[in-house]
Amino acid sequence: MGVAITLAQYLAERGVKYDVVEHPHAVTASESAKTSHIPPNRLAKAVVLKGEDGFMLAVLPASAHIQFGRLRKQLGADVDMASEEQIETLFLDCEPGAVPAIGAAYGLKVIVDDSLANEPEIYLEGGDHASLVHISGSAFQKLLADARHARFTESP
Repeated sequence: MGVAITLAQYLAERGVKYDVVEHPHAVTASESAKTSHIPPNRLAKAVVLKGEDGFMLAVLPASAHIQFGRLRKQLGADVDMASEEQIETLFLDCEPGAVPAIGAAYGLKVIVDDSLANEPEIYLEGGDHASLVHISGSAFQKLLADARHARFTESP
């Protein structure tokens, strides 16, 4: 499948250069990082959240976990993970569990963990379980300029 059409169009419209890194099929972001031989702190994973105001994305390193208490406090709202069925209706051109970390491409608000702020390069799911999108850290920051930035994760 490669890069989801919605994501590819969004990146092209903004003039973002990217590479596609193919890897053996992986189910989780951590597995994708491992099979791609990239540091998991440079793989931005997306977690779809549902709250009173609808859906949004939390973007964090594959090496970290969301601290929901901290996240809810940062947002000032009660949010939980969206169901797989809900996610599938939002990301029609993506395989389940391979959500790109660029929520604006899909009309979603985003909160991004501060731990991704200074990475020189970022990888993210492209919409399937066998490829990653590789962009510069500066391009990633520009793509998420309108996102909310906060610290809401912990590393294992």
